[in-house]
Amino acid sequence: MINKTRSKTEDIEFDIDNLIPGNSVDCVIFGFENQQLKILLLKWKFSNLWTLPGGFIYKTDDMDSAARRILEERTNLENIFLNQFHTFGNMNRNLLHKAFNEKKLDKNIFYSLDEETRKWISSRFITTGYFAFIDIKSSSPKPDYLSEKCEWFSIDELPNLVYDHNDIIKKALDYIRIQLNYLPVSINLLPHKFTMQQLQKLYEDILKKKLERSNFQRKMLKLGIFIRMEKEYTGSANKAPYLYCIDKPKYIELIKNGIGFTY
Repeated sequence: MINKTRSKTEDIEFDIDNLIPGNSVDCVIFGFENQQLKILLLKWKFSNLWTLPGGFIYKTDDMDSAARRILEERTNLENIFLNQFHTFGNMNRNLLHKAFNEKKLDKNIFYSLDEETRKWISSRFITTGYFAFIDIKSSSPKPDYLSEKCEWFSIDELPNLVYDHNDIIKKALDYIRIQLNYLPVSINLLPHKFTMQQLQKLYEDILKKKLERSNFQRKMLKLGIFIRMEKEYTGSANKAPYLYCIDKPKYIELIKNGIGFTY
């Protein structure tokens, strides 16, 4: 059975008979552009708030495949690096009621649904958080049927978010900082050719701290995973920085055991 209700824009469908009740997936999708670490967000049609890409879990899904389906639908990319990092299950995580009580969502949308669907989506939901690293320039973000926009935001300039999604983002960043030496950050977030300055800015955005340039570059180049290429000529020739690319086999092998840096 598919329960359908019509909003002002299009049908909203909740196929509740084929979904696992009380469980969802939320994805923190990271990209790096214009020297900024960014996160992909959706703006709902019936609210001024933004949300992480997420969704329900079909009974035919396992958790990872549900997260990967959501990622591929939102970014139009396949073979994305994906990592589960935390489950959010606060006993008061009845998110719709909280949002309505705080007047952050339009109640008319909720009450236009049939009673069975209202009860289903009003229950306590436990969500599993995943994060992903993607190349922004290769992606084609698109909103889901509940959203009107799908845009990238700097992690330092996030809009107002629904529910506990600020907490989910913070938890993802905390996890990445702890596991940074074991995660394929550079190879997934940087362009194929990049400067040492871009690499350093990526690490600084993740760690939220300034790094000493000569020390950072010395440690990175000592790893033997960065291949020096031609210079990037954008102005004076004697100031042009070298471009680098990553030796992928060496890089993947290195992070298996951890890079071993302290930052």
